[in-house]
Amino acid sequence: MKDLNIPIRDIARELARRYSTMTHEELDVLESILVPLKFSKSEMILAEDEVCMNFFYLHKGLVRQYYYKNDKEVTENLAVDGDMFFCIESLFTETPTKLMCEALEPTYVYAIPRKRLEEVALHNQNIQILYRKILEESLIKSQKHSDMVRFESAQNRYRRICKSAPQVVLRAPLVYIASFLQMTPETLSRVRSSTLID
Repeated sequence: MKDLNIPIRDIARELARRYSTMTHEELDVLESILVPLKFSKSEMILAEDEVCMNFFYLHKGLVRQYYYKNDKEVTENLAVDGDMFFCIESLFTETPTKLMCEALEPTYVYAIPRKRLEEVALHNQNIQILYRKILEESLIKSQKHSDMVRFESAQNRYRRICKSAPQVVLRAPLVYIASFLQMTPETLSRVRSSTLID
């Protein structure tokens, strides 16, 4: 479960490069709170009614976040290598989540326990910046997705995901991509065909 064949220090450096510059001491602190985890294809990372306790950094793999509405699965997010994912309401209210996380491929993640992150952020300014930027990135991504499904045509939604998340389009099952874009699989097939013709 814990052998990902990559030094945790390298993951700490990846996170620092992406979100905030860090001193060697701050990298030591960040490294100390990262928890490596491995999940098989179709394994649940977070099940319905569990409490989300961590931010997750997806090092390698493909993850779907989804919920049930009228007994149907609705895909809320598709995350690939380098993405962060978590269930924000459950994480901060410490209540059971309705948003589940499933590995769609063999998946390697690094959990960042929220409480530990908050503790170390109190004493390390650059880790505090990393914490804030992770939240900012999540809120912006969520807002962009909401605006996309509210205001854009099916064709533009598909074009946008092709541009912003090409690995998702290449690797995720079409039924989940369609759900994420809030269209039927049939509509997505038509859109993909017309996009290829264009």
